[in-house]
Amino acid sequence: MIPALTKRRAAEAVVDGEFLFTKDDFACIAEMLYDTAGITLSESKAALVYSRLAKRIRALGLANFAEYCDLVGGADGDDERATMLNALTTNVTRFFREPHHFDHLAARVLAPAEAAVRAGGRLRLWSAGCSSGQEPYSMALTILENMPEAASLDIKILATDIDSRVIAHGQAGVYSEDLIEPISQSLRGRFLERDPSDRRQWRVNAAVRSMVAFKPLNLIGPSWPMKGPFQAIFCRNVVIYFDEPTQERVWSRMHPLIAPEGRLYIGHSERLGAAGDKFVSDGLTVYRKSGSRSQ
Repeated sequence: MIPALTKRRAAEAVVDGEFLFTKDDFACIAEMLYDTAGITLSESKAALVYSRLAKRIRALGLANFAEYCDLVGGADGDDERATMLNALTTNVTRFFREPHHFDHLAARVLAPAEAAVRAGGRLRLWSAGCSSGQEPYSMALTILENMPEAASLDIKILATDIDSRVIAHGQAGVYSEDLIEPISQSLRGRFLERDPSDRRQWRVNAAVRSMVAFKPLNLIGPSWPMKGPFQAIFCRNVVIYFDEPTQERVWSRMHPLIAPEGRLYIGHSERLGAAGDKFVSDGLTVYRKSGSRSQ
């Protein structure tokens, strides 16, 4: 390559790396991510985008990010767009993250519903943005700790995420020793077992897995198949990646799916914004519907 062209290409690059990645390339990827998943990317994330997608460009035998944008934006780009979305989705989770939420779930949702559920009533919970399954399994373990026979009752937890890889991980229910550290020895002994194929791994047992249904779902998609009502919705550290109008739409769509006695649990850095008039605070980042009675 002639020196002048080399200098021009270097000036265009927003990240110094193996493949040319320009501001236009970043804008193209950011726009597709927003349109598909509602996730907003600032230019400060350019290095993260490069690091996660450079391996795809290498694997596909492409020369630069412009070619990658042409591929994912083209008529035959559906599969690679899904791969790109999975690569750029952040999945940070752990068992019993923000433990006060699970204490609240036990005291303010499960305890008041216990008698009715044991008499044949239904209990439905939703983990929206479930990542690799630690959140919905923490919900299930909280229920089992209070109702040991819960797996035989009409209790179900819906676990959804836009990332197909983490859905598969959650369905398998297999975790390393360090990941199960937040689970108490008592719960671990009753509801987890060594994975027979790898004794270094732990698997959530069949009773717990039977309570959780993992499904793919795009929260900004045109329709949600579930009808509710849910006694609890956990949507934590998910909408922080959305702009404010998208956040408000998500909270507003969840509102009618929450039972009158139900609760919405959100992340510690999240706010309800303009949708706040639909809810009343019921604890630290816990909300119930406006007009519903606190229990």
